[in-house]
Amino acid sequence: MLSMATPEPPSSHAPERATTPERPPAAMAPSTAPVSPALDLPVGTVTFVFTDIEGSTRLLQRLGDGYGPVLERHNAILRGACEGHGGVVFGTEGDAFAMVFRSVAAAVATAVESQRSLAAYPWPDGIEVRVRMGVHTGEVSLAGDTYVGLDIHRAARITAAGHGGQVLVSAPTRALVEHALPDGVTLRDLGERRLKDLSRPEHIFQLVIAGLASQFPDLRTLDAIVNNLPTQLTSFVGRTHEVEAARELLQRTRLLTLTGPGGTGKTRLSLQIAAEIADRYPDGAFFVPLESVTDPELVASAIVTAIGIQDSGQRSPRERLFDHVAERRILFVLDNFEQVLGAAPLIGDLLRAAPGCTVIVSSRAVLHVSGEQEYPVPPLGLPGAGHGRMTAESLSQYEGVTLFIERAVAVRPEFRVTNENAAAVAEICARLDGLPLAIELAAARVKLLPPEAILARLGQRLSLLSSGARDLPARQQTLRGAIAWSYDLLETGPRRLLARAAAFVGGMDLELAERVCGPAEELGIDVFDGLAGLVDQSLVRQIDASGEARFGMLQTIRDFALEQLAEVGEGDEIRRRHADTFLDLVERAEPLLTGPEQRHWLDRLELEDDNIRAALSWAIDTGRAEVALRLIAAFWRFWQMRGYLSEGRARAEAVLGMPHAHDHPAARRRGLVAIGGIAYWQGDMEGARPVYHDALEIARQLGDQSGIAEDLYNLSFVEMITKSNVPLGREYVAEAVRIYRELDDPIGIARSMWALGNVEYFLENPAAARINLIESVERFRAIGDRFGLAWALHTLGLAEQKLGNVEKARTVWAESLQIFAAADDVSGIATGLSNFRSIAVQDGEFVRAVRLGGASATLVKSSGADLSTVIDGMEGRVMKDVPLPDQAEIAASWAAGQAMSAPEAVAYALERASPAPKASTAAEARTATATAPAESTAADTAASDSTTGDTAESDGR
Repeated sequence: MLSMATPEPPSSHAPERATTPERPPAAMAPSTAPVSPALDLPVGTVTFVFTDIEGSTRLLQRLGDGYGPVLERHNAILRGACEGHGGVVFGTEGDAFAMVFRSVAAAVATAVESQRSLAAYPWPDGIEVRVRMGVHTGEVSLAGDTYVGLDIHRAARITAAGHGGQVLVSAPTRALVEHALPDGVTLRDLGERRLKDLSRPEHIFQLVIAGLASQFPDLRTLDAIVNNLPTQLTSFVGRTHEVEAARELLQRTRLLTLTGPGGTGKTRLSLQIAAEIADRYPDGAFFVPLESVTDPELVASAIVTAIGIQDSGQRSPRERLFDHVAERRILFVLDNFEQVLGAAPLIGDLLRAAPGCTVIVSSRAVLHVSGEQEYPVPPLGLPGAGHGRMTAESLSQYEGVTLFIERAVAVRPEFRVTNENAAAVAEICARLDGLPLAIELAAARVKLLPPEAILARLGQRLSLLSSGARDLPARQQTLRGAIAWSYDLLETGPRRLLARAAAFVGGMDLELAERVCGPAEELGIDVFDGLAGLVDQSLVRQIDASGEARFGMLQTIRDFALEQLAEVGEGDEIRRRHADTFLDLVERAEPLLTGPEQRHWLDRLELEDDNIRAALSWAIDTGRAEVALRLIAAFWRFWQMRGYLSEGRARAEAVLGMPHAHDHPAARRRGLVAIGGIAYWQGDMEGARPVYHDALEIARQLGDQSGIAEDLYNLSFVEMITKSNVPLGREYVAEAVRIYRELDDPIGIARSMWALGNVEYFLENPAAARINLIESVERFRAIGDRFGLAWALHTLGLAEQKLGNVEKARTVWAESLQIFAAADDVSGIATGLSNFRSIAVQDGEFVRAVRLGGASATLVKSSGADLSTVIDGMEGRVMKDVPLPDQAEIAASWAAGQAMSAPEAVAYALERASPAPKASTAAEARTATATAPAESTAADTAASDSTTGDTAESDGR
């Protein structure tokens, strides 16, 4: 695409792009062109002038560093001529310029003046700077910051057909300017020509400029070679990268297979690739539609018919085909090959028999022929996360959105993308997976519905996206028809597998797929083999997932597969298996989320988050209260560490409110612990306290000693963190320690020691707190509890800072933050950044302090982990402790912190971390405090006889 801005000429050492004379420049490809919103751009009937240097690659290679000044002079000549005639340069890319004029005569005068100036300039080293130009007049409008309409596309393609020094003019421009040409300029009729965008023929004229060259080679259009490539009635939008990638692949392969599901745009892309490279094949480029061919034995006959070879007696179509192509350089485009895969050996034999033959195949399945190069056609480019906040201007750079805009304007000329409907347009394209067919069908609905209404109806996307163009094949008139075309080609086993696999949301690995979709005896096909076949058929995609085999579907295909699952009556059973499978996964992961492999398991759950959401939704919708309770109990720690607290609380509250939740007291108690934990990490102690008490009451009723200890431990934090009743918190911890000691629960003891350290800290006894905290650190290290270790180090740092040991605080906080960062624990990272903010204040680095505050606040806001804010309030960490009188400097530093990613903020914080000395032991801590004033001895008493041991499960802080 053309640049959105109007840049200064590039430096001599960094030319933006060089193009070969026979290749249309990338800037000339799109049917829309983004422009700078600061420019005063005309709309309605305008005239475009597009330009491009011919042979810029050769110039670059010849001149080296000297190319930069040449390009700068070229840019100055064109820009000066344009602005001198009242035009606007609205886009550049490398040596390509895009200009727009309100006056046709001014546009033509600009082209003439530019060519004369380029020819007259004394270029160095005897070189010539030969620029091809195209001038076209038509109707355009602006959608956001994007010119929309077929006419800008035509201007680009007219330019690409020319040669250096040549100015081509369209028929509309010629009609308006022929009586107002500059002196010494005439028009030469070059006739009707088919441009390489496969649109209808364009009548092309050439400006003959006195004193300049007027004879050029034949135009680079499809008329120059024999071909039957069909005319397209709509423009080719986007796909610049895909066309270029295919061109490069076809330099080293003679069989390129474009694969993808129905609606991906394989046919249109294959035709455009053929149009771009057709001039490589002097003996012709031929399109062979196989849509109506179902017998592989008839493929040779279809190719012969496309070429136009006459029947000759008893010789078979295969023999006639091979004889015809044997000595020729010829290109074939074989469309819809998936239904005649049995003819794949014919294509292999054809390529061996004809060394000058190249074949482009569009198919939903690969041919598996020697020498074949597969190219999976990706969806159109889409905006990523956060597109709901995008403006009309920022959306225009995405191919999927551009296609929607252009097709919408085609059915409703007054349609515009505005800041009000931009989010809806972006979400429509995203929900349709960037599939061109789906986007075109949705855009057609703009005739009756605004984007917001279309979006609201996308829950029934397969029925909404119907009534396509009537001149398309039936399977392309609705999205359902396109997908059903592939589905109908499957055998029974793969059909059943595809339907069952639709239970997964966001992908699946092989193990999970086998548990939910299998067994092979039931399916009639091995799951792995079946998935491999569905990948070949482009109905399932292989997803890159850190070296693990993972599979997924486009949402539009999944919708269709879910319909099939319902039709065969297996929906309830497969969803039950799916929920049971992910319940098992989260319960296996739960005790490992705090240990040495916590990052691996947190990442694993992150990968399966959509599946776990789906399992939980199914359990709620079908009234499976126990399954739902167990899911939230095992999964809440993931919500907390990865920053999904608001979502987690809403889901947990929905589960606790289920009609039969009280029928499962043990599971309900753990569900209450989950919602209490979420409320605690949100800083909502008043929300956490009652549910923890409810959990404790159930535990006492059940005689669950481990549960009683856990609930007491949890309640102790609610009391101490609010300082509402710290002595009561101490009593809770003391009872929890006693029970954990009786149970010989090493994790429970370690966490209780940490809780005791917190109690003493909040009782303003930092020396006593330090003793318990150091021991808890030792215990967490011994049992490999990384989560507990990081938080014990956090509180130990608070105690060290309170005792005036700033360097020790810095050291333990560095280790704590590193552990949080290694696990991508958002709650912990936010608190760790705030810790280093307080260090920066003490060091007098106030700008650093504000930046760290901004970074921490952003993580708190995005994750809902307001516990960090509660801690800051308790520690008196407020903005007023930063003595920066310049409010502008404060705002700039805060914004800089907000702009940091979490890894960037962590690295920034750790820049001031000291090398870690050997950590103190609990014994050393007691020695260090032996001369300190007498303080509460409850912590020492509780700590004196606690023990270590192997890991055990606990759900506390």
